[in-house]
Amino acid sequence: MHMNSLPQHLRSEDHREFERLLDEVLRSAPHRPELAAVGERLNPAQLRTMALAASALITAAAAAEYQRYVRIRDELRHPEQALGAADTASVEPDPAATDLAAAHGAGAVAVVAVLAPLLSATAAVIFLLIGYILRTLDPGQSIANTMLTAGWVFGALTVAALLVAAAGLLLTALRNGSSPESRARDAATEEVARARAAWETALLERGILPFLQEALTDHPGHAGPEHADPEHQPD
Repeated sequence: MHMNSLPQHLRSEDHREFERLLDEVLRSAPHRPELAAVGERLNPAQLRTMALAASALITAAAAAEYQRYVRIRDELRHPEQALGAADTASVEPDPAATDLAAAHGAGAVAVVAVLAPLLSATAAVIFLLIGYILRTLDPGQSIANTMLTAGWVFGALTVAALLVAAAGLLLTALRNGSSPESRARDAATEEVARARAAWETALLERGILPFLQEALTDHPGHAGPEHADPEHQPD
């Protein structure tokens, strides 16, 4: 049976994070001067039970940072709500419309860049095929040489068009990868990470550590049977 109930202001996923931070602090207690009495007065298991039972009190010490963290995280998870609020609050033209028009223009250029190599390659095959057929039938015909020359010209154009198409597709991919929406989402993700770090720091410095220090101060007794020397235990 659990000794504590989840505080109403802390979500389940965040309560697991609280427990993780608490366990890390208890594991590192021997390296923290402020927790040097762990094991002498109260053992880690006892402190953990006490902290979980008082989790609502401990997490309240970082309530402001937690509320900001949850708000920013919800905005990232549900961007449609934030966009709806922004549309209601402002009637200014959306700058994304210009980017959308530019994207359509870039798409048209990309289509042309893809079709050009296909058309020139088709023309090259046709001219070369006709030229070699005419040369086979009548090697002295000048039109055969003209057809072959045109075929090789279109072949060179095909190679050039392929290079241009590859460069255009690469530029389009790079442009789409650095779109305003992508940059905005990356910035929001970084902001969530900073808000989470701020909450964890506040929770640790203003909540968990002070609680553990006070618990050790208020309980000057021994750590209990879990830390007793097994060689001196009675049979």
